[in-house]
Amino acid sequence: MSRSASEKHEPTLARRSFLSRSAKMGVATGALAASNPVWQALATADDGKPPKRVLLRSSWQTVNIGDIAHTPGVLSILRDHLPDVEVTLWPSNVDHGVEELLRKEFPKLKIAKPRSEALKQAFRECDFLLHGSGASIVAERDLVKWREETGKPYGIYGITFPLKKSSATSARNGDAMDRSVDVLNHARFVFFRDSKSLELARSLGASAPVMEFGPDGAFACDLRDEPAADRFLAENQLEPQKFLCCIPRLRYTPYWTIKPNVKFDPIKHARNEAMKEHDHAQLREAIVQIVRKTDRKVLVCPEDRTQMAVGKEMLIDRLPKDVLSRVVWRPNYWLTGEAVSVYMKSAGLFGNEMHSPIMCIGHGIPAIVCRFEEQTSKGYMWEDIGLGDWLFDLDSETDCKRIVPTVLQMANDLDAAKAKADEARQFVEKRQRETMAVLRKELASVS
Repeated sequence: MSRSASEKHEPTLARRSFLSRSAKMGVATGALAASNPVWQALATADDGKPPKRVLLRSSWQTVNIGDIAHTPGVLSILRDHLPDVEVTLWPSNVDHGVEELLRKEFPKLKIAKPRSEALKQAFRECDFLLHGSGASIVAERDLVKWREETGKPYGIYGITFPLKKSSATSARNGDAMDRSVDVLNHARFVFFRDSKSLELARSLGASAPVMEFGPDGAFACDLRDEPAADRFLAENQLEPQKFLCCIPRLRYTPYWTIKPNVKFDPIKHARNEAMKEHDHAQLREAIVQIVRKTDRKVLVCPEDRTQMAVGKEMLIDRLPKDVLSRVVWRPNYWLTGEAVSVYMKSAGLFGNEMHSPIMCIGHGIPAIVCRFEEQTSKGYMWEDIGLGDWLFDLDSETDCKRIVPTVLQMANDLDAAKAKADEARQFVEKRQRETMAVLRKELASVS
């Protein structure tokens, strides 16, 4: 069964102390053990050497709770498995209250913002640069800068490696891909969050010493805001385990509606308009079936700042009147902590997004993913972690027909769904331990 919120938090000190001792004795880090919390302090001081220092390049944007989740996820993995390592975050963006969330959850975290003196100091002092999870090698230029200015090693953790279809054969795209492969080749390790990315990288000649499947860091995101979640559920008469979450999504995120510096894209807008009914019809029917055939409610909620409007237009406004009384629409954006706390009180999640399902599975909550051709290959990670029958291609007529029955089955047999989700969670955590063992080895080799 999945772990409760308290179970997720209470073993943290025990995990840290046990894993700290294990690292020093060369013992595998796969188990949890209770131990004296003072061990962490003793472990970092017993040899008189300064701690190893990791510079985490992450935090790409804050308009999406999934992009926010990458950073606390990787930080949690580092804290649990390498507790004696000192971490500095090099973010792109930590506004809208995200910096405060990170500092509260990780009080020892150093943050070195772009072009700051703290970043210059991090370049001097840190032993290793770790590129966090993302849709690509997001900070490719920064990895090159690190390598050229410091000569120190770096690794890449939980990314998708995409090949742009529209210009894949152009000379310009070929040059860019060559540069990306060169960045992969100079990495000490690269963990891809989906096996299709790994296959693509290998086919293009990438040959880092370690190239393997490694889960998206967001699986480990454990930010919480229980008071906000409880208030929201109470205000909307949502009872724990008595509702499912549904997340809408257009083919292309209309950033021009929320970012002043992003210009309106008529081509992407036209594609969104052409496909939005097709892409939400199955979600809408699943909501209808849940309300009419089970005792559960449905919460329509966002993963990014554009999706409240999408949910209202494509789901809420088009539902039958007899269904609406048991469907809740969240009209405002939320941060990752509140979202995770709500997801953990739900019976499961379904929709057209990726990172809310990732955060659900990270806590043993069932989650169904619908994807489409405009996305990268990230959705195929569901196959990699044993949830292939919870992954649907909206461009496949056969897959579309299976969405509603699968959602209804999840709602009707929650015990089986939770067991399935928890098995995937355990596999992800196993890979997290194994990937951290690789980083530990690299840090040990740094003089």
